[in-house]
Amino acid sequence: MDPLKATPPQESKLHFLDYWRIVRIRKTVIMAVFFLVVLTATVVTFYLPETYRATAQIQVEQQQKQFNEQQPSRPIDLLFIQTELGVLQSQAILHRVISNLDLNKKWGDKYFGGQRPQTKEIYPLLRKQISPEASFRNTSIIDINVVCDDRQEAADIANEVAAVYLNYRRERIKENALLGIRTLEEYSKEQGKKVAAVQTDLDKLRVELGINEDEASGTGPSRMFERTVLEKIDATRIQYIDKYVSEEKLLRELANLPPDQLKGVIPTAAPDTLLITHLSELAIAKNELVRLQKQYGDEHPDVKKSAAGVADINKNIDQRVKDIMVGIQTRVNVYKETLDKMESELQSARSNDQQRASITRPYWTKKRELDNLLFEDRILRIDIFTRGAEDKLPHQTIVTSLGRAEPPDKAYRPNKTVNIALGIILGLIVGVGLAFFIEYLDTSVKTIDDVERALQSPVLGVIPQNVGVLLEEGVESPHAEAYRVLRTNLLFSRKDEKLNTMCVVSAGAGEGKSTTIFNLATIFAQAGQRVVVVDSDLRRPTLHKMLNVTNSIGLTNYLLKQNTLEEVIQTTSVPTLDFMPSGKLPSSSMGILNSAKMRDLINELKLRYDFVFFDSPPIMGVSDASVLASEVDMTLQVIQYRRYPQTMNVRAKQMIEKVGGNLVGIVLNNINVSQDENYYYYSGYYHDYYSQADENEALNGSPKKAAREIKPKA
Repeated sequence: MDPLKATPPQESKLHFLDYWRIVRIRKTVIMAVFFLVVLTATVVTFYLPETYRATAQIQVEQQQKQFNEQQPSRPIDLLFIQTELGVLQSQAILHRVISNLDLNKKWGDKYFGGQRPQTKEIYPLLRKQISPEASFRNTSIIDINVVCDDRQEAADIANEVAAVYLNYRRERIKENALLGIRTLEEYSKEQGKKVAAVQTDLDKLRVELGINEDEASGTGPSRMFERTVLEKIDATRIQYIDKYVSEEKLLRELANLPPDQLKGVIPTAAPDTLLITHLSELAIAKNELVRLQKQYGDEHPDVKKSAAGVADINKNIDQRVKDIMVGIQTRVNVYKETLDKMESELQSARSNDQQRASITRPYWTKKRELDNLLFEDRILRIDIFTRGAEDKLPHQTIVTSLGRAEPPDKAYRPNKTVNIALGIILGLIVGVGLAFFIEYLDTSVKTIDDVERALQSPVLGVIPQNVGVLLEEGVESPHAEAYRVLRTNLLFSRKDEKLNTMCVVSAGAGEGKSTTIFNLATIFAQAGQRVVVVDSDLRRPTLHKMLNVTNSIGLTNYLLKQNTLEEVIQTTSVPTLDFMPSGKLPSSSMGILNSAKMRDLINELKLRYDFVFFDSPPIMGVSDASVLASEVDMTLQVIQYRRYPQTMNVRAKQMIEKVGGNLVGIVLNNINVSQDENYYYYSGYYHDYYSQADENEALNGSPKKAAREIKPKA
């Protein structure tokens, strides 16, 4: 398994440090824009003309209050306040202000070159200078703000607007009151005509329907019975109904009783003095008969005489019971006849009343119409009188001046402090925004994640900025550790230890591939391995300049069979590091790298050295790099930090793979560690460590070892 295989790309999540990194990297742009905006704001602020603001304060009421009238507190009508703010800027107010202050002449000299403008031309200018607003929330207090380049004129205009508005409101109220009275008077005349017409129709109906004066004075048609009389009759009828029902029930109950039981019940149900007397006599006679029977027996003349007396009394009692029953029946009949008569009379009276009411209904309808008209006419006359009286009474003002405008002591605009502060804030916002916009447009490689996400290849090394030639910097160079990390990762990336030839390519020029290949070779050589560096960038060779050697003979001379291999290979200060310059490239020898001689050279160098490194031109511009990538064992792609778009680097990788090259990984070059915290852990630690070591050596006075002179290999 490849230990350095690129991990699958993860979802990108921005952190606060990512934003801070952009700010640090683009700080030059941010500072430039910041100072430009602040400087512009400051210069413009000091060159702007000064203007002054004067404020007159008034309190407005929605309705006028009468003299000594106490009105209950009510919520402020915000719609009314907004309406009055618009009125203060209307032509009805400002045209009067222009006329009263003679602004046609003053502003004609000031704004119109001495010509006298019309009021409609001055109105827009004056309206822009006036800005009324509510002083406090949910109050009826209004501030009339006037901004002008003359402090005294600003105060005069504010006070004049307040005065004109006060007179305007008073005139409106006066006009509305007079208009209301005139309208009511006209309506009252119309109402009088209606009353006269209805009165004529009413008199005509009274004569036609035969309604007398007493009946006409009422509020409705007269009835045969007054309500109270009708109620009494109805109450009497109810009493008779109760008596009839009770008597009829008593008669029915008594008629159903046996004669002997009836005699005992009737004195209680229908008390009668004579019957009671007979019953008392019967009781006495019976007692006497019983006494005589006990004394003399039944056949005695006195006994028979007493028995005859008892029989006579019983006859009298029976006759009286019959008479009482007849009396009860008679009372029931009388009650029934009386009720029938009363019901007939009531029905007749009601029928007559309804008939009379139906006949006289038009009259009473017309009379009610007349009453309504008279009531409305009376209300109108009262309203007219009240309005006329109120207009003559003193009223509390509906607009109150709470403070006159005074000429201001200092200018309202420009506010230098606020403008400069806003310039500072705007400069920061624009600068940071522009920095992020530039960062958004920048599609170059910025992080290792960008490389692995776009190229799907592992990053084997991260090279810091300002890296020189390690042969000149020495073994203890703080940059050497970055190349040691690259060497270690490169060795682990080899799938076979026999793979020892490598070329370094890049998408474009100036990405640092020559420095990378030479320093990497130096690190391999310092580790005791025999290494040779071949400058195969035939068009723009640079490696000989790093070693300060001649480029008169080299690779091209060997490939053209002008010199032997030993003659074109030179030694360096590192015993195990050799160098082959590119040599001069004749114009007739283009494409020389794609030859059998070149392949033989590669095989020969593989046998002589542990590692062979080939420098190459940019792969996007010249075919030599593609040829080398196809012939060597491994290819290393160098990408410079923030130089070329990611698509260009992706295209370079695709070209390597297309020719069959073995791309083992990516090297990120020229990283600014001081600005980008993402790479501090790759090289910052070693830089700090070796810097401290250099300081210790300087304090101890230990000099650096002198570099060995470069000699051609024998």
